[in-house]
Amino acid sequence: MTLTQLRAFVTVARLGSVKAAAGALGVTEAAVSGAVAALRRELGDLLFIRAAGGISLTPGGRRLAAGAAEIVGLAEETRHRVRQAGSGTAQLRVASTEAGAEQVLPALLAAFGRRQPDLDVDTLAVPVAVFGDLLRDRRADVTIGPAPRPEPGIESIPFLRFQLVVVAAPDHPLGHRKRLAPAQLAHEPWMLGPAGLDPDTLSGAFLAHVGVEAAKAKAFPSVTASLNAVAGGAGLSIAFLHVVRDELRRGSLAVLDVSGARLGGMLYASALSGERRSTTAAALCRFVTTPAATQAVLTRSKGVPMNEFRPPVHVTIWS
Repeated sequence: MTLTQLRAFVTVARLGSVKAAAGALGVTEAAVSGAVAALRRELGDLLFIRAAGGISLTPGGRRLAAGAAEIVGLAEETRHRVRQAGSGTAQLRVASTEAGAEQVLPALLAAFGRRQPDLDVDTLAVPVAVFGDLLRDRRADVTIGPAPRPEPGIESIPFLRFQLVVVAAPDHPLGHRKRLAPAQLAHEPWMLGPAGLDPDTLSGAFLAHVGVEAAKAKAFPSVTASLNAVAGGAGLSIAFLHVVRDELRRGSLAVLDVSGARLGGMLYASALSGERRSTTAAALCRFVTTPAATQAVLTRSKGVPMNEFRPPVHVTIWS
């Protein structure tokens, strides 16, 4: 039984097919099938059978999936700690949504880094749906954004309330209307960041409630690019109020008055609980609750020094 075999099986169990697992792992379907076949021979169990719409784990397969996920996660954490010991720096992997990685993490982690000498941070931009998987598998130390689905062993710490607003160019036809019904926005063109219509985010849930269809939305490589398109009159978007405050003050963007919309939310820092949480991850979880962290997030970043800039890794293979 090898880590490669266990990783392949865990991925098949999580994604529900050999094909999806092969794509996620970047290997051939034959390689995944071979790894699973080796486990079947060694354990004397089918592990899973084909079922309508995917696979169904056997009782033995369910037990293996739980144990193998922990083993693979421990292996990843051990590899990470050995690299950290060799480099002499504290390493931290922080995952967030596309919008969070662009508009929350740079300022937050820059402020945290000033309190943590010799800190090397990697950021991941991922769908909310994989927050829990990344933490459980120890591929991320902390997630910043919505809280992952509740499960034992993961703790989510609320630290900042935020407000989303629907924005348009100042001369947009809807700009002067009062108490717009959400349905009135459904057929407008929408300019969105890379996360697009992710239903696990507050903005994605709002857009789903409005009834925005993918055909009416355009995705841009960054939230900033989408807001620039809105300012140019291309359509509507949804954004953190603190992020667009300068544009609102200058008059390059305007907030639409949308009635009955739940556009307030909470940012959470989530991590493994107890002794499974690394020292550096625990320090970040404490820091996010401080006034310094709040000020860093709410004060729009004017950029970070070039030698401190680390672009986020965009991960979409599980979406």
